[in-house]
Amino acid sequence: MDELNSEINKDSHNKDNITYLSGLYKEWFLDYASYVILERAVPALEDGLKPVQRRILHSMKELDDGRYNKVANIIGNTMKYHPHGDASIGDAMVQIGQKDLLIDCQGNWGNLLTGDGAAAPRYIEARVTKFANHILYNPKTTNWLSSYDGRNKEPQYLPVKFPILLNHGAEGIAVGLACKILPHNFIELIDASINVLKGKKIELLPDFPNGGLADFTQYNDGLRGGKVRVRASIQKINNKTLIINQIPFGTTTDSLIDSIVRATEKNKIKIKKIEDNTSAVAEIIIHLPSGVSPDKMIDALYAFTNCEMSISPNSCVIEGNKPVFIGVSEILKKSVDRTVDLLKLELEIKLQELENQWHWLSLERIFIENKIYRDIEEEETWEGVLSAIKNGLKPFLKNLKKKISEDDIIKLTEIKIKRISKFDSSKAVDNLLKIEDLIKDVQSNLSNLIEYSISYYKDVKEKYSQGKERKTEIRVFDNITARKVIVSNKKLYVNKEEGFIGWSLRKDEFIEDCSDLDDIIIFFGNGKMIITRIADKKFVGKGIIHAAVWKKGDNRTIYHLIYQAGKLAPSYMKRFAVSSITRDREYDIVGNAKEPKIHYFSVNPNGRRETVLIKLRARPKLKKLKINLDFGNLIIKGRASKGNLVTKNFISKVEQRDVGGSTLAARQIWWDEV
Repeated sequence: MDELNSEINKDSHNKDNITYLSGLYKEWFLDYASYVILERAVPALEDGLKPVQRRILHSMKELDDGRYNKVANIIGNTMKYHPHGDASIGDAMVQIGQKDLLIDCQGNWGNLLTGDGAAAPRYIEARVTKFANHILYNPKTTNWLSSYDGRNKEPQYLPVKFPILLNHGAEGIAVGLACKILPHNFIELIDASINVLKGKKIELLPDFPNGGLADFTQYNDGLRGGKVRVRASIQKINNKTLIINQIPFGTTTDSLIDSIVRATEKNKIKIKKIEDNTSAVAEIIIHLPSGVSPDKMIDALYAFTNCEMSISPNSCVIEGNKPVFIGVSEILKKSVDRTVDLLKLELEIKLQELENQWHWLSLERIFIENKIYRDIEEEETWEGVLSAIKNGLKPFLKNLKKKISEDDIIKLTEIKIKRISKFDSSKAVDNLLKIEDLIKDVQSNLSNLIEYSISYYKDVKEKYSQGKERKTEIRVFDNITARKVIVSNKKLYVNKEEGFIGWSLRKDEFIEDCSDLDDIIIFFGNGKMIITRIADKKFVGKGIIHAAVWKKGDNRTIYHLIYQAGKLAPSYMKRFAVSSITRDREYDIVGNAKEPKIHYFSVNPNGRRETVLIKLRARPKLKKLKINLDFGNLIIKGRASKGNLVTKNFISKVEQRDVGGSTLAARQIWWDEV
């Protein structure tokens, strides 16, 4: 036993006997990643479908007899081609059905607006639509592959003659890769396809099934890095009621209502009651409390709830068995090219069939009218029969367009006596003339393939575009500043002695109502100023002389200041506004004074006029101990300005005497009706 263990230990230290697992893991992971990308998550450029979608549609065509089939039966049949369980097939089928284009649904297929799921597969039914039959299927132009078990044949790609990928959109997450192609409008895709064929410039913008509003200024042709802003359509019924009748793409009424409730709980908006009456169309009614502006509430809903969302597209498809990132315009152009190729192939196949039909009818006519069948009566062998027919046809070869094959001769021997006895020569000639006309039409279409393709798209539009008008309204959104629409949900307190501000300091001095998004401006006795974001409790520094809510761009709140620039320095006065700063940066309001002393500071909304009385400290030869000053006579300057000289004497006290009207120009204000 010891000898055996010794041999095992020797072998385990032999490098030739070591199998390293790192390489295996790498290969396995790459295989798995490639499989997920190619076979599950990302659609193919050729037909715009993922494998499960392609197999579902192929299976439905296989079962199609014009009547509805139970979805459970379709799922079972699809499992012959897609060995990944019935749940994945059922979910994919419901997603296709809810697009209302390729699958004619019957029963409860769920609701895109509410997010309700479909009924069980045994309760719902489906069949392919007329549109799907028109643009999806053609066995003659389909390349067939063996299914996973080799028992059946499935299409490599469906011969799709319409940009299904852009109409449906696509979304999938693979290993290290994501795909998000937004849906586009049916009619606009056809019009754009025609423009591609005409060599015109195209621009494609998404259209969402649930409508709403959308800003596509940063769409970037659907490529990575682009952004689409989507909004709910909110209407004002009256001054106390709003209605949401279209929701943003990617949301449901439940998730939208939840976001409104959360914003209400956080005191960002105020609502009285919310009702959800959604059925076939969205209908969310919001009741507002008294005193709330409906116009401001609409902006607040966009700012704080899912009534506005951003979508980041990432147009990725499989081309040549590898993922590629191309814009939606390029996808459409490639779809048009493939459609033209398929139409050409169909015409070529049809031309071949017509020529074969003409060839056979001509042979049959020659065979019967010239009674060549009598030449075989004396023949005793099969070879003799074939030879007799061949010799009988020789004088008429110049009337044919192709050579006579042995199969043609064999087929002539299979004509029944009944057919020969009732043969109508004039009818045969008419049939040949009709076929010749059809051949000319097909040849003309092949010679004018672009015009033929354009007429194909126009025919599709005429037959199937009813009810497919654009649902999403294209807008350019203004940016909503959250601070301007949020309700005052906090109270600002200040502890001037300790140097704290915040909404949790309820035992300290109350300043004013505010929101948790507001900035606070603080002035200190040492001539410094800072603006910071409010918090529950924040230390900003001792010596606070003033704190208040600050609004960026505020040019109408004017600050009055009288200060001494040093112990023996003169005193100055100035008026200034604070309209823009860098948050949490300390600024001087007394110029470059090293040891300033602030004699007087006041805040004047709307730039109101103010007069003060300055009392000077008595000293020999100083006769005038009081100075009256009117701040309204000063020009409003910047925060860093030095100001105007008041006196070189020492100031003992400054008293406010009078407050007057505004010194600023009038401004127009529109008030909402509430």
